[in-house]
Order: sequence, then C-alpha cells, then structure tokens
Amino acid sequence: MFTMIQLGVNIDHVATVRQARGGRNPDIVEAGQAAERGGADGITIHLREDRRHIQEEDLARLTRSLRTRINLEMAATDEMCEIALKYRPADCCIVPEKRAELTTEGGLNVAGQLERIRDVTQRLLSGGIRVSLFIDPELEQISAAYAAGAPVIELHTGRYADAETAETREKELAAIQIAAHQAHAQGIIVHAGHGLDYHTVQPIAAIPSMQELNIGHAIVARSLMWGMEESVRRMKALMREAAQ
Repeated sequence: MFTMIQLGVNIDHVATVRQARGGRNPDIVEAGQAAERGGADGITIHLREDRRHIQEEDLARLTRSLRTRINLEMAATDEMCEIALKYRPADCCIVPEKRAELTTEGGLNVAGQLERIRDVTQRLLSGGIRVSLFIDPELEQISAAYAAGAPVIELHTGRYADAETAETREKELAAIQIAAHQAHAQGIIVHAGHGLDYHTVQPIAAIPSMQELNIGHAIVARSLMWGMEESVRRMKALMREAAQ
C-alpha cells in the first residue's frame, strides 16, 4: 500500500532572481515558507559547485526556518558531502553536474561510477540523511542504485516532459512506468522530477508506485502570476487528483 503522493517544491529559481541583482530579494526563506503554506511536503534546493543560485547560507537559513524537510540536491563530491553532513538536511539527492549546463541535462550514471556513488551514499546514510539518486528510467541504473545502497531513486522525467509529439511522450511515459515498477519491486522508494508542469504532471503522478514529485521551474514561474501559495496548491491538487 502506498502513501499519499507528496510534492517537493524546488525553489532554486527564486534564488536565480535574487542573484540577478544581489541582496536578499526575493527572500529564499519567505519563498520556502509560502510553499509550505501552499501544501509543499518538502523544499528542494540544489547547491551547485558554481553557486549560480542557491548559496550555502540559504541552506543554513532554510534549515533553521522551515517546518518541512529539506531535500538538498548535490554533486557526489567531498565538498558537498561535508556541507551536507554539516547541516544534515532530511534528504540528499545525488545529481550529475556540469558547469556549462543551463539545468541538469540527464540522470546520474550510477552504473559507470558505482564505487564512488556507493561511498557517497554510505557516508550520507551514516550521517542520518536519506539518500536518493537522480537517474534516467533505465533498468541498468536502477540495479546500480540498488547496489549502491540508495533507499530512494528520483526518475528523470525530462525526456517525457520535453517530448514534442504525443507518440514520443507516450513512449517516455512507458519507460518511466516500467522503471518505477522495477524499482518498487526491488524495495526502492520511487520519486520523479525534472521539467514537469501543470499540463504534464498527472500521468506521472498516476503511476501506482510513485511516492513523490519534485517540481520547481513551473511552480516558480506560475508564482509570478498566482503567488507561491496558490501555485503550489494547484500543483498538489492535480497530483492528488491523478493519484487517487
């Protein structure tokens, strides 16, 4: 039996707006608190190596101020492990990271660097942090995530969300469904995210083994018109409707 599907709200791009001018506006903590009031079950931030948006001080302030859990997206580096173990967010999601990319372009190649990912996973788990691995919906990567000891995976939904034809989208959705089923069969908790919006979220939320979606850009973009609370509320309503 599955728990009711949850929503993690990624607020990176609130920090992107702030960094365009410097200073503290818009305030990242206020954004996180507004998302909580809208029904967010967690707040996701990605502390990138180049610090293009989220800063370490943001992680510190959010840790002190939020009631819901924090999910820290991070590269599998010693620096990021040290930061994670310093602040101890509830969750850490290990993601691939390239300095030149506009946003995360694909899933983590766990199979190709299993020893390193297993080491980082175990260091974080030993510190009391739940670990997820952001991977493409491929059976090889699911098996590798299991071998690494990760209790959670987050399936990359970018190819599904960005599909230009209905046929392609259905193909990508089927791959995510198969991957979710396989991971669940191996005892892995299944999350998903990347590129999902108000038009594409429901088929993913409807996958029986799906326990959480992490969504950022679409919610932050809509918040310019609707406000953060309402934008989160509408997204979560769509997810819950689909998952019934």
